[in-house]
Amino acid sequence: MVKTRPAETPARVRRVVLTGGIATGKSYTLQRFAMLGAPTCDADDIARTVQAPNGAAWSGLRDRFGPDVFDASGHLNRRMLGAVVFSDPQALADLNALVHPHVRQAIEHWLAELDPASGPAMVAIPLYFEGDRVQTFERVVVTACDLSTQVARVVERGFTEEEARHRIAAQLPTEEKARQADHVVWTDRRFADTDRQVEEVWAVLTRP
Repeated sequence: MVKTRPAETPARVRRVVLTGGIATGKSYTLQRFAMLGAPTCDADDIARTVQAPNGAAWSGLRDRFGPDVFDASGHLNRRMLGAVVFSDPQALADLNALVHPHVRQAIEHWLAELDPASGPAMVAIPLYFEGDRVQTFERVVVTACDLSTQVARVVERGFTEEEARHRIAAQLPTEEKARQADHVVWTDRRFADTDRQVEEVWAVLTRP
């Protein structure tokens, strides 16, 4: 009897998602992981690309939300769109349905192009828990800070306190995200403390 050797499963890069609420320090934390050697990808950057004029989601957004949320050059006014979707759950769902499939496709392409020997790949997806989680990741890292710090950071971006609290309330609470995470990086302390936590998480992620 001839035994057939089972086909080897192609090696793939280890997938890690970085997520967290608005203004919880995702961008800074992603930069720190990159400095430690992690290949990184930011879903927000991809979203901006697909929402730009001639981007994959642009015409659908224009049809759904109308010209009022676009400037004279055809670029999306993210603040105006945010005012619409954060006060209307259906509008937010429609926005996600138009944008997220293109973002997922771009992330999958990026991951597929990576050399498995490059180490864990870090993908920042702000609304990972709020989305449908079609993409699978081996580890989840959450950035977190206390609510007062989060509100203050959003206000520093030019929003009123009411607008800040409204946007925060539209997302899953930080406490729930932290509960579901494999690792939590607290960002409401000194930068050195955040850096130390990132280094500790990276040490765990890169263990053989």
